[in-house]
Amino acid sequence: MASDTTKGEGTGAPSAVGRLLFAVGVGALAADTFRNLEGQIAYAESKGVPNAETMVPFTGGMLGLGSLGIALWRLPTLSAGAVATFLAGVTPVMHDYWNADEEERSSQKIAFMKNLSLFGAALVLLREARA
Repeated sequence: MASDTTKGEGTGAPSAVGRLLFAVGVGALAADTFRNLEGQIAYAESKGVPNAETMVPFTGGMLGLGSLGIALWRLPTLSAGAVATFLAGVTPVMHDYWNADEEERSSQKIAFMKNLSLFGAALVLLREARA
């Protein structure tokens, strides 16, 4: 069997292409947060997020720095952990499609499922970082 040098910090990193694709997608979400910061804060406030004016930029920064760390495979445990933490906290609060009205339910369900998929990928990267 061929040796696998794509594991954790000590022996390499997971697929560069996979990491870059993930990081670009997550980084774009972070950039969108800062491009429309006032709108994102207002949306978070409407969802009952406490201290939204602080939490939105903080979590956007977590997402942005996490995506950069994953792309470069620097501090990968911290980076993947930051992205996973963001997604675990934000997804059920901001995309609670089960509470959405009929016209919003479909778009919220899509956003929820997208974040759920990203959360799964972040957990895989976190596991690889700790291997």
